[in-house]
Amino acid sequence: MATAMPLVVVIDDSSEIRSLMGVVLRKDGYKVLEARDGIVGLALIKLHRPDLVMSDVQMPGMNGFELVLALRQDPNIAATPVVLLTALQERSDMRQGMTAGADDYITKPFTPQELSDAAAAQLAKRVIHDERQKRAATDLLLDQKKRLTGLYERRLSRELQQRWPTHGDGSEDDERFDRAVALFADIVGYAALSEKLNADELSEVVKRFYGSAGDTMYLFGARHMHFVGEGVLALFAENDDTRSVSHAHRALRAALGLHDTASAVGRFLKQRYPDRELPEFRVTAGLHAGPVTLAKLQDPITGAAAQTLPVGEAVGLAMRLQQQADGLRWGIVATQEMLDGMADGVSTRGTASVDLPGRSKGMAVCEVIGMKTR
Repeated sequence: MATAMPLVVVIDDSSEIRSLMGVVLRKDGYKVLEARDGIVGLALIKLHRPDLVMSDVQMPGMNGFELVLALRQDPNIAATPVVLLTALQERSDMRQGMTAGADDYITKPFTPQELSDAAAAQLAKRVIHDERQKRAATDLLLDQKKRLTGLYERRLSRELQQRWPTHGDGSEDDERFDRAVALFADIVGYAALSEKLNADELSEVVKRFYGSAGDTMYLFGARHMHFVGEGVLALFAENDDTRSVSHAHRALRAALGLHDTASAVGRFLKQRYPDRELPEFRVTAGLHAGPVTLAKLQDPITGAAAQTLPVGEAVGLAMRLQQQADGLRWGIVATQEMLDGMADGVSTRGTASVDLPGRSKGMAVCEVIGMKTR
């Protein structure tokens, strides 16, 4: 049975760019429909239900950001992947598109290969997700919920009071979130890699990865981020949600983005040092949701400016789950409690019950492999 050709809707107010995109995508084997602005494009999307949308940002009538918001608010087309084409160079503009619900972006001027790669990546994700969704169906039935005990928060609070006393109680400066997602990611085998590279070479690799990691966290709307050793800790808070993308979805998309970055760094290492037997460059991540406080701390010895430290069981559990990931042979570990209610948007594969220090019972966790497109 012949496989149907994927349908792509391209939207741009420039006829020359639409023509170029059509030539490239048709050459790659896709059907293409063209629209001159967001209003016409949205009508085509609703009528034809395409496999992918590739849209300019700056257009009259309805711009690319408004198009994404309108698309995400219609349940019949909300899962359609969208790649934005933008000449805007400000990171805040890129972030606006990603938090609105776009799946990727490429900047103008772009090459035909960049356009082709972006389209292929989104369509390949959909195929992979559909195949894995069947194997993961039983995972979605897992309904065990665990409640936070507060043990880690009390322990950390005591340590902070002993080691980092504040001037006054500092409570007015603290920010509290009833439910936030903590994401902790770390480089697997960092020590082994450091044995193979000298200090300058290792510094280049670390800067390349964490520079991109910082951009990823920013684009997906992290409320707070800082580095812990060779790892990165980020907080995604519910009061920063957009109308279309929850903080939990943004945290998972950020974790998936870190894996894409790690893959790119791995390719860079193979190209830069082809004759060295370097360990695989991998990153694992742990995620959990719960109450979190951003505590404002001040060094009483040096009088340095206040630091911000996330405090809460969710933070400690995210870090512990990341440590479990390698043993499970998973890339991203998220608690079932966090994923409850997100079944329509998340692709998972494996499930497990892990034992964590300080908890009397095992914690139900899932391996996250992607975001569903349908």
